[in-house]
Amino acid sequence: MTPAPVLVDAHHHLWDLAVRPQSWLDDPALKSIRRTFTPDDLRATATRPVAGRRLGGTVVVQCVPEVPETEDLLALAAQDPLIQAVVGWADLTSPAIGDVLDRLLAGPGGSHLRSLRHLVQGETDPGWLQRPDVESGLAAVAERGLGYDVLIRSHQFGQAIRLAERFPELPQVLNHAGKPAIADGELADWERQVKRLAGHSQVVCKVSGLITEAVHDTWTVDDIRPVWDVLLSTFGPDRLMFGSDWPVANLAGGWNRWAATVDELLAGHSADETSAVLAGTATAFYRLTRTEETLGSR
Repeated sequence: MTPAPVLVDAHHHLWDLAVRPQSWLDDPALKSIRRTFTPDDLRATATRPVAGRRLGGTVVVQCVPEVPETEDLLALAAQDPLIQAVVGWADLTSPAIGDVLDRLLAGPGGSHLRSLRHLVQGETDPGWLQRPDVESGLAAVAERGLGYDVLIRSHQFGQAIRLAERFPELPQVLNHAGKPAIADGELADWERQVKRLAGHSQVVCKVSGLITEAVHDTWTVDDIRPVWDVLLSTFGPDRLMFGSDWPVANLAGGWNRWAATVDELLAGHSADETSAVLAGTATAFYRLTRTEETLGSR
């Protein structure tokens, strides 16, 4: 019997506030997500299929710049078959970065570590990714066969483009499409910059986090479509991957509404194009194990 194709959520978060406080959630605007979120919470909420596919594997992404959080996520991935890869954090500026990565890879769940991420969006240095100590850290990441998740805001594209120029051997994935200003409708500069970044073949892109860049309470598919059209024409479906950014997505409609939006955006696309966006690109970038696991299989 041929297994049913699955949906991969290539970008979501988990946190247990009783174990690890998340200071960024102190923002009053985030009160609705200031609680613990577990894999079972994701199973319970992510119920809508996209192009007939149901959630079968995920990539969990770090939230705070702390190695112990990454260790927790790796241990969780080792226990839960839904989580197939971890995007962790380690201090790229540290001379000991190689030793830290080696320890993480050798530790519980270490085989699930596939990429690193730093909250560059919060750095005020306009050349943070080009600092010599950061570049040394990125070289250590590449040497270990890991990728790098690029988290920037739209005004920081110059750093991401220089990163791609200087590290052609490092697989890179742009998180949240570089956070285009959907709410303001100011997309021209973002479009120019994302086209430049897409010119580097080692860079792929997550179709994620877009609804929280729109007006939370009133956005429609038509607000998202211009960004989708740019991403599709510049990266192509083989370099795009679906991500929910759950539970942050709850601020603007939640997992199922975003899934319905992607389902509509994919209407009319071929089976191969749909498969790439919903599973293939993420599977290749994060070296996922294809699985028949579903939400109800645990």
